[in-house]
Amino acid sequence: MTAVICTYPLDMVRVRLAFQVKGEHTYTGIIHAFKTIYAKEGGFLGFYRGLMPTILGMAPYAGVSFFTFGTLKSVGLSHAPTLLGRPSSDNPNVLVLKTHINLLCGGVAGAIAQTISYPFDVTRRRMQLGTVLPEYEKCLTMWETLKYVYGHHGIRRGLYRGLSLNYIRCVPSQAVAFTTYELMKQFLHLN
Repeated sequence: MTAVICTYPLDMVRVRLAFQVKGEHTYTGIIHAFKTIYAKEGGFLGFYRGLMPTILGMAPYAGVSFFTFGTLKSVGLSHAPTLLGRPSSDNPNVLVLKTHINLLCGGVAGAIAQTISYPFDVTRRRMQLGTVLPEYEKCLTMWETLKYVYGHHGIRRGLYRGLSLNYIRCVPSQAVAFTTYELMKQFLHLN
């Protein structure tokens, strides 16, 4: 969480620069974006618009992904140990998931966690765009933003807009992360 708080201003500037369209450049570069946000949006606090949904979205994302992965792993190994498992390289008495099953379970865990926490991500992005959006005054707090997005766009086209594209990033990322985690546990003899 500390890393998120420390790097959040960079994410804010990245979002603002990425949102610019050809011919409508509010910012001429990174330094100009930092200066403009600081001067026009409340000083230092202007860089942290949308931090609350980010922090609140982290807990369910991490919790759901680890819970889902752990559940899939234990159910798989208890119901189909020979099909899905193999002896651990560091402890032959312990069964671990085969690598391709690890990848699959990690990807599924990431997709489920992303689905649950995605409305927080939508809220964060909208809040980060802040004064760039015409409905800026209606989205000053997290709750106002959630209500606005839901009220004007609904669930599928509002709170979950862009989720399918996010799966393309999140599923492989979590698949590799959980597989690496499991392999490192074996490498460090933690099974």
